[in-house]
Amino acid sequence: MSCRLRDLALCGTMRRASYLVLSFNTKFMPVRHLATAVGKTKQGDDLPTFQYVGRKPRRKDRVFVWGYSYTGALGIPSFVVPDTGRKKPKQYQLTPYRLDMDEKISSAACGYGFTLLSSKTSDVTKVWGMGLNKDSQIGFHRSRRDRTKGYEYILEPSPVPLPLDKPQSTRVLQVSCGRAHSLILTDNEGVFSIGNNSYGQCARKIVEGEIYSESQLIHRVNRFESRVVQVECGQDHSLFRTEQGEVYSCGWGADGQTGLGHYNVSSKPMKLSGDLAGVNVVQVATYGDSCLAVSSEGNVYGWGNSEYLQFASITDLAQVNVPRLLPFQNVGKVKQVVCGGTSCALLNG
Repeated sequence: MSCRLRDLALCGTMRRASYLVLSFNTKFMPVRHLATAVGKTKQGDDLPTFQYVGRKPRRKDRVFVWGYSYTGALGIPSFVVPDTGRKKPKQYQLTPYRLDMDEKISSAACGYGFTLLSSKTSDVTKVWGMGLNKDSQIGFHRSRRDRTKGYEYILEPSPVPLPLDKPQSTRVLQVSCGRAHSLILTDNEGVFSIGNNSYGQCARKIVEGEIYSESQLIHRVNRFESRVVQVECGQDHSLFRTEQGEVYSCGWGADGQTGLGHYNVSSKPMKLSGDLAGVNVVQVATYGDSCLAVSSEGNVYGWGNSEYLQFASITDLAQVNVPRLLPFQNVGKVKQVVCGGTSCALLNG
């Protein structure tokens, strides 16, 4: 994987900040009463926290979190700063723990130590962020002690204001998180980007020496021939899929992950070609520096980092800088793909 200057500063702190967030959209389901069981072993270690269910009807559109808590990414303040003197900080949550939110969450995304949540509500507040915020990747959150300063860590879900022209009629459809930047997709007002733009991953001009901490800048991305229907953040790059089935990209390209035929950075979203030229793409996926796409015909295309032989079916090289058709056989018609840091998976239909 190609080196970045920020890697040296981040790898020591971000290496352990792994967690997951799940969101469900079905309205109601029968469950039991929620109860919490917390205990200790003979050695004094905290036992896992479990939540039991019962028969009374409860909403199913809940968010559950687990994993590393000390960045605040789980959104449970008492895990980091205990609310009573008898409790100890909880570094890891080993099982899914329900996040206490009244809002109906429709999209959730995990970054490197932070989380974004969104709702399709007509309310003014549509997006919430929690966790690491040193690059303003979850927006500017004003300090209560000094109104000129912002918080670098957010311990609970906090509103992320968007500069919407029509806040009551516009809906947020999706959120996506990278290493230190985020994308927010709306139905009628395009895409918004926030956070670190050192490599153009926020789809705006790179400003030398720009300070991202405590930044209030939210950028509206309007560089597409048709409406964007899906956004995906890689580590330091971004992908945009339009309703016409075209894919655009920007950001760090040293592993070919922008798919633009070079290994440079790109701050302007550009349309991908290669084997994707003329193809109707119905889904894109990326993680780290590898990218995948699925066509309406069920074919799979790949580009970016191949250090772990993700694209060994087409090349022996460690980087692929243009989309290539992956000649998979006997897998049927593919309808979904996913990328991991070192592996890939597909789902057929």
